[in-house]
Amino acid sequence: MTELWQLDPDRALPAEPSTRDLARTIYRHAAALPLVSMHGHVDVGLFAANQPFGDPAELLITPDHYLVRMLVSQGYRHSQLGVPPREGAQGADAAEQDPRAVWRRFCENWHLFRGTPTRYWLEHELAEIFELSAPPSAANADALYDELSATLQREDFRPLALLERMNVEILATTDSALSDLSGHAALARKLGAGRIVPTFRPDSLVHVGHQAWPAEVAQLAEVSGVDTGDYAGFLAALRSRRRAFIEAGARATDHGHLSADTTPLPVATAERIYRDALHGDVQPGDTEAFAAHMLFQMAEMSTEDGLVMQLHPGVLRNHSSDIYRQYGPDQGFDVPVRVEFTRNLRPVLEKFGLSRHFRCILFTTDETVYSRELAPLAGAYPSIRLGAPWWFLDSPEQMLRFRQSAVETAGFYNTSGFVDDTRAFASIPARHDLSRRIDAGYLARLVAEGRLPMDEALDTMVDLAHRLALTAYAAPNN
Repeated sequence: MTELWQLDPDRALPAEPSTRDLARTIYRHAAALPLVSMHGHVDVGLFAANQPFGDPAELLITPDHYLVRMLVSQGYRHSQLGVPPREGAQGADAAEQDPRAVWRRFCENWHLFRGTPTRYWLEHELAEIFELSAPPSAANADALYDELSATLQREDFRPLALLERMNVEILATTDSALSDLSGHAALARKLGAGRIVPTFRPDSLVHVGHQAWPAEVAQLAEVSGVDTGDYAGFLAALRSRRRAFIEAGARATDHGHLSADTTPLPVATAERIYRDALHGDVQPGDTEAFAAHMLFQMAEMSTEDGLVMQLHPGVLRNHSSDIYRQYGPDQGFDVPVRVEFTRNLRPVLEKFGLSRHFRCILFTTDETVYSRELAPLAGAYPSIRLGAPWWFLDSPEQMLRFRQSAVETAGFYNTSGFVDDTRAFASIPARHDLSRRIDAGYLARLVAEGRLPMDEALDTMVDLAHRLALTAYAAPNN
């Protein structure tokens, strides 16, 4: 029998021997806890259809923008990695139709991922979940492809079965405010309520002036049954959609603006901008002003209906206009920028920050603001929780720096628990495992330095791995 690929059981734990021993104990205390995955981007249709994955490239390579962007940075084109062009895109190459060729390109370039969190996640996926016999290489690409293809045809590796194998207790998808939520309704009938839940994402609707905005506003009217011909109707339609999401099990909203600005506008100004936008006449600065205003409105709506507000500003979307034009959004060309929270959030926090009816989780891709702005805000306002390091920050070194920067000011219990933020379904357990190992190492150091007794470290580890996320994302009215 071929010996299976074995990973280092102490990977990502501290190197110092005595601290590592402590970390092993702490990690094992939480390693098998169920996963609470409250902010992901896996398509709900994957679970509703529950069909076998077509091939290894479709599962592991093409949807993973971390992986794709690394290969693109080395000269590969998106098309060579199986990414299809947008419908009608001019100048875009047709996507590679041979998934084995895509897989070979990945295996031949395994070395590119050395030292990256992507390498850690991929190793965990391939060795722990799919039980491949060896790490990828140019020499074994075809053999591994055949091995994994056979595994993916098994009933116990269909999407819903993998959800069980991964020990996912609850999974939240991220859904357009325009979604009819039919996939979630089907899954609730099949799995029971609250297992796979939607998250309300209104970004495209609150940023006026983009080409598709008038059509989306018309669609909002259709799906909500509320006339959106004026600003008041627009707000009423959004409230209606939020209620529909709550009925489908939603626990949160999600907002990915460039800025954290939450400055409200006078009603007359908001009405004027909305009216102008309906007529295709958006003035300079109106898009940004209206988006900031709508963040304030979303916060107010959260005080009314109980949805947790997730805010993650500071990313310049679609940095390459060519890639966006040819392949669309979410192709690895969203790049972080510096972001300011303290002044920008003050309007919302002055109004709602001390309210027991408002809950907001703040995320960033700018780690310079953890100790200067985010930890002090979370350490003072009862409505604020500090989100986990994610996206470009969910790496071992930056996760550790997050704990070092934030805990002394905000404590552990003003944070949200881990959020994996992935489109690559099979990477969910790998991301949670890495977070648990880094937290175990941080807690072990506190124990080794006499700053925390072991029994409290073990209890804190369970909170960080499981309980905090359930608390931070409690269902509305709970």
